[in-house]
Amino acid sequence: MNRLSCFLLVIGLCIGLSNANLKWNEKNTVFFKSSLGRNNVLKIHCTSEDNLGFHFLRPGETYDFSFHDSIVRSDFYCELWQGPNFKFHASFMAYQGGGLIVHYGKKNFWDAREDGIYFTHGKEMPKLEYKWK
Repeated sequence: MNRLSCFLLVIGLCIGLSNANLKWNEKNTVFFKSSLGRNNVLKIHCTSEDNLGFHFLRPGETYDFSFHDSIVRSDFYCELWQGPNFKFHASFMAYQGGGLIVHYGKKNFWDAREDGIYFTHGKEMPKLEYKWK
């Protein structure tokens, strides 16, 4: 009975992996888009284990970064600024993953608008998540 159980487990794993469409190799991506008003620049700074540096987006421009989840933890904390002298600010966890549940091909879309930061995974309409402070 033990051999039969092991055999069925191996077959089940093979079928499950073949149905995954090789997603295990697909990177996760965090996207940022500036939908701010004319002449309003968006400043982005994200950190994880690494500092991803500062990025500046004009209205309509995008910035993204991709990565594989770590089995330890994959957290990306981001800060965004906009307005005159970048006086409006928002900070949040732009991506959280890894650990016991490793994601493959997960997409987080962040859209900076005049009234705040909107979020979606791309399948639904973006919703306001954070207001500017």
